[in-house]
Amino acid sequence: MAQTAALPILSGETGLTRYLEEIRRFPMLEPQEEFMLAKRWREHDDRDAAHRLVTSHLRLVAKIAMGYRGYGLPISEVISEGNVGLMQAVKRFEPDKGFRLATYAMWWIKAAIQEYILRSWSLVKMGTTANQKKLFFNLRKAKSRISALEEGDMRPDQVKLIAKRLGVTEQDVVDMNRRLGGDASLNAPIREDGDSGEWMDWLVDDSVSQESRLAESEQSENRHKALGDALSALNDRERRIFEARRLADDPITLEELADEFGVSRERVRQIEVRAFEKVQKAVRHRVAAMEVPEALAISNTIPKSSATRILSKCTAARARPSSVHRTSRAFASPISSTDGKCYVAGA
Repeated sequence: MAQTAALPILSGETGLTRYLEEIRRFPMLEPQEEFMLAKRWREHDDRDAAHRLVTSHLRLVAKIAMGYRGYGLPISEVISEGNVGLMQAVKRFEPDKGFRLATYAMWWIKAAIQEYILRSWSLVKMGTTANQKKLFFNLRKAKSRISALEEGDMRPDQVKLIAKRLGVTEQDVVDMNRRLGGDASLNAPIREDGDSGEWMDWLVDDSVSQESRLAESEQSENRHKALGDALSALNDRERRIFEARRLADDPITLEELADEFGVSRERVRQIEVRAFEKVQKAVRHRVAAMEVPEALAISNTIPKSSATRILSKCTAARARPSSVHRTSRAFASPISSTDGKCYVAGA
């Protein structure tokens, strides 16, 4: 097999003119010739045939890449990514389906270029869905059509019109328009004098605070312990009925338990109610002993009616959601950080 020549090398912006001149030297392929080369590559892994298919379409890559010059990325890198897409297209091209390689490769070239732009545009991952990708590459064109070229947020009527034309939600348009403005560092000072601190200092974390999670975890653990201790107050029959009726994922019917213990359904129901009352009373005392032991100590020195009122207040307090103070200046997790600083898209 003949040794295939290397592809032209594109070395930066200064070498673009020379690269374009070199790729024009590769001849275009006639339909029949292209078909035979594609068959040789697909059926016999002929690398020379694949090389000719690639080189004959390099100018197509350059033409498509020139349409993405407005994104501020080096055109040499855009063309290189497009060439990768072209090679992928040649690898998967099926000539027997009757269409030309250029028609098939165009979609692979555009996809490779667009993926590169999305990766390079922001430190924060974006364009993860088909609608987001469509919006990213069509929003600027849609804004130019309605003369919405000023920086910053668009007017509500402009947002509504673009959302309708592109088939996305208005919120998607607002979010993407802000992300097109590039990344803003959360470590940047709020004012130029630098005395007001960084934007990171005022970033609020809306998630549950660590204090709240710890308190909830402790309360849940206490309730489980209290329930386990309370079950020891039941005899074997009461415990069996209580667990089968109140704790099982698939409760057993009264009739099945009645057959098991040789009693009536009504008797099983009465035992269940009595067991529940025992457990409820034992749990209350257990929780009070774990959470407010001072209430039990006071109850020994004051009248019984007063102790009952204190315990009732404690139980009511436990029924209300716990109020844990949270600072309004909690730090959120870094959205993206590659150089020791934090960034957020479209801030």
